[in-house]
Amino acid sequence: MQKLLLAVDRLSTWVGQAFAWAIVLLTALITWEVFCRYVLNDPHDWSLNAQIMLYGVLFMTAGAYTLAKNGHVRGDVLYGFFQPRTQATVDLILYVLFFLPGIFALTWAGWDYANESLAIREKTFSATPLPLYPFKFVIPFSGALLLLQGLVEIVRCIHCIRDGEWPSREQDVEEVDVDKLKKMVNVKDEDIAALAADTPRTAK
Repeated sequence: MQKLLLAVDRLSTWVGQAFAWAIVLLTALITWEVFCRYVLNDPHDWSLNAQIMLYGVLFMTAGAYTLAKNGHVRGDVLYGFFQPRTQATVDLILYVLFFLPGIFALTWAGWDYANESLAIREKTFSATPLPLYPFKFVIPFSGALLLLQGLVEIVRCIHCIRDGEWPSREQDVEEVDVDKLKKMVNVKDEDIAALAADTPRTAK
């Protein structure tokens, strides 16, 4: 089972890293368009549409990658002090109540949306139209990958509730270094205790 979980992690990571190159294309396209517009005085009507589509691809394909790295935003300052079983229970409830219905709806609706676009060979509204339907298929693709990664995270929650510790993953990412934060809190508690112990001696 652990090998399967890590395999899905690697798939999400590979897809995220592959599509991350879209940021290089996006940067190059914006730079080139600025040069053409302000130096050559020759702007392109299709450039903005291409930029929006590239940004959309970059954003959509990053979802499963970020979930695989445990990098989505949450209140780590409080969450990090919970016991693993408590963390897993909270995560499991949120996955079942909010994540699964939302991402399933996104994938289902995105598939219909992309197929409707394909049926009419949808293009952008500009003097130089670009095909839209290939990019709209990124929606169900990203949704399905995010749903798969979410199911892996649910399995991890169940294992953690059963075993009392989180299964390993490819790489853990924390927005807040919880271990350092705990050490800081412990040091402060010890300093306060020492100060309280020394106070009577000073008074004497």
